[in-house]
Amino acid sequence: MINRHVSARLLEDLAYFPVVGLIGPRQVGKTTLAKQLGERLAKPMLYLDLELDSDQRKLADAETFLRQYTGHCVILDEVQRMPQLFTLLRALVDQQREPARFMLLGSASPELVRDSSESLAGRISYVELKPFSWPEVQTQSTIQDHWLKGGFPDAFLAPRLPLTFRWLNNFIQTYIERDLRQLGYDLSGRTLTSLLQILAHINGNILNISDLSRSLGIAQPTVNRYIDLLTGSFVIHRLTPYFTNVSKRLVKAPKLYIRDSGVLHQLAQITSYNALLGNPVAGASWEGYVIEQIRRVVGNDWSFHYYRTHAGAEIDLLLVAPDGQKIAIEIKLTNAPTVSKGFYSSLDDIKPNHAFIVIPNGDSYPKENGLWICNLTELITERLLAIYRE
Repeated sequence: MINRHVSARLLEDLAYFPVVGLIGPRQVGKTTLAKQLGERLAKPMLYLDLELDSDQRKLADAETFLRQYTGHCVILDEVQRMPQLFTLLRALVDQQREPARFMLLGSASPELVRDSSESLAGRISYVELKPFSWPEVQTQSTIQDHWLKGGFPDAFLAPRLPLTFRWLNNFIQTYIERDLRQLGYDLSGRTLTSLLQILAHINGNILNISDLSRSLGIAQPTVNRYIDLLTGSFVIHRLTPYFTNVSKRLVKAPKLYIRDSGVLHQLAQITSYNALLGNPVAGASWEGYVIEQIRRVVGNDWSFHYYRTHAGAEIDLLLVAPDGQKIAIEIKLTNAPTVSKGFYSSLDDIKPNHAFIVIPNGDSYPKENGLWICNLTELITERLLAIYRE
C-alpha cells in the first residue's frame, strides 16, 4: 500500500466539516482512500456508486432513503452524475449539522459542477487527490521512472512499460473522451483527440487560442470551452503570468501544461526513457513535471505563476505564499546548470524571498546572492516544506 499524503488532511476535515468533497481524475484512488478513511470514523459508513443503476434507483426518492442513514457517513461516488442531490444534501446538513455526514467523490472540479459549490457553500471542504507524487513513491522507484510513467496508480505500478502505456492510452480514450460527454457536454471526440495531441506538442508554451482555432478549424469560443473542460477535469492546468509594478512589457497570456507526465508522454508517443531524453518535448515535459510535483506537495494554499518580459527575461515558476513571500524557481534538465542573465534580471524585478535552480539529481549547493542549486527531491521534501511551515 502506498500512503497518500492527503490522508491526514482528509481525516482532519472529516472531524470538522459536515461534507467533505474528495475530487480528482478517475482511477487515481479516490474510492479506495475514502473507504479506508471511512473505516476509521466513529460512525458506520454507507457507500453508493452513482455509476451503478442499482444505487441510482435507491436515490429515486433520495430524501426518504438518506434519512434512514442520518447516523452514517454516506459516501456518494461519482456525485457529478446526480448534481440534483446537492440542494437536498444542504437541507439535510442544516437540519442536523455534525461532522462527516457525507463524503462526495467526484471526477470533475467544483467549477465544472457548479451546483455543488453553490448549494453547499460554507458546509463543504474540498480536497484534491492527485496521482502519486514523487515523495509518495520515492522508496519504490526512481525519479526517472516516475517522470516517464506519471503517477496514475495502474500506470505507475504496471509490471512492464508496454502495459503502462496501454493503460494510459485506454485512459485517454475512455476518461477524457467518453466521461466528459457524460457530464452533459456535446463534444466532438475527433476534435478533442486532435486538440490533446496538439497540446502535447505545445506543452509548456504560451497558450494561443487563435492558433489552436486555426489548427483545429473551430471557433475560438469552442476552443476556450474545450480548454475549460480539460482544466476542470484535471487533465491540464494553466500557469498564469505574474504581474508586478515594473516598468517593463510583460507577457500576459497563460502557459499550458498537461498535468500528468505519463499522459503527456502517451499523447506524444514516447514509451521509453531514452526516447524521452531524445525527444524535443523533454525539456518542457520535465518543467511541467517539476511544477506538478511542487503543486502536489504544497497544494492550493500558494498561488502558482510564471514571469516573462517581452525582452525574454523569465522565471519558470514563481510561488506566492499567503503571507506574500515569493519563491522563484528555474527548472533545468541537467545536473550542471548554467544561469542566464535573463533569470538574474527577473530576480532583480521580482525581488523574491527565496530563489532556486532545480536539477534532477546531484548535490545541492549555494550560489551568489542567496540563490541555491537544489535537486528536486530535496526541494519538495525539505526546503519548500520548511518555508511552508514558517
